[in-house]
Amino acid sequence: MTLLDYGLSETKTLSLDGLAAHVGNTPLLPLRRVTSNLPPRVRVFAKAEWFNPGGSVKDRPALNIIQSALANGDLGNGKRLLDSTSGNMGISYATFGAALGIPVTLTIPASASPERMTILKALGAEIVLTDPTEGSDGAILAARELAQQEPDLYWYANQYNNPANWEAHYKSTGPEIASQTNGEVTHFVAGLGTSGTLMGTGKYLREQLPDVKIVAFQPDAAFHGLEGLKHMPTAIKPGIYDPSFADETLEVRTEEAHDMVLRLAREEGLFVGISSGAAAVAALRVAKRLDAGVVVTVFPDAGYKYLSDKSLWEGK
Repeated sequence: MTLLDYGLSETKTLSLDGLAAHVGNTPLLPLRRVTSNLPPRVRVFAKAEWFNPGGSVKDRPALNIIQSALANGDLGNGKRLLDSTSGNMGISYATFGAALGIPVTLTIPASASPERMTILKALGAEIVLTDPTEGSDGAILAARELAQQEPDLYWYANQYNNPANWEAHYKSTGPEIASQTNGEVTHFVAGLGTSGTLMGTGKYLREQLPDVKIVAFQPDAAFHGLEGLKHMPTAIKPGIYDPSFADETLEVRTEEAHDMVLRLAREEGLFVGISSGAAAVAALRVAKRLDAGVVVTVFPDAGYKYLSDKSLWEGK
């Protein structure tokens, strides 16, 4: 079947193909100055995921979730795509939804950055704000309620429990890292949100390179400022997450991530988001233990969606 069989026009099909061709194959960037105190045989790299069309790593799972739903006949024929988001996944859904003419409804904590809200509105997404004190879990519960109330109106993408999430990383992020490091990656470090990046990329790397170590990281407490990440012990656990999968799970403090964001900007020329700062903290913590190795992490997005937080950029 083609996308035309789902009631989508040829023009819309071509629009999605154009976007889809630019999802993935993101650069693998070496970190140089923030790693200057490491042994010479230890290298640290980060995938620059803001090169995706929607500006974040979430383009990978969003595209695969939508394509899978179209192939299964779950989406199309006027149904609205519904999901919860902290921002980036919603932007990815809205990007591809706009290209395909698929309406998108998103539940999102009211505390999400103004930049993310503006982008979502520009892309035409319908936004349902949820209690900011309940974080991503509150948005999940709101999406579930909407899906139950109007099953004929919404197709619930359910990114936290949809295997198409982690499969996107198994098919793209994992192979890219293996290829870009010539199979020399020794440690893969990823944050826990939906856990799709960790589970999919880690599964591929472990199958291809059995000696690779998979390291997860999460915020150090239930209440934190690491947007997009979950403190798994106190959160609604994603159905795709296996807590026994990673070789190790590290905890990162919000303040550490904020400090690293500024360091990455001023020492590496990398203007990245807060979760990227957390990823660098975790990756460097792993790297400092090694005498030799190649540590790879993922920088989920750039810093442009966080500009309203003046204290983050101008505090030092």
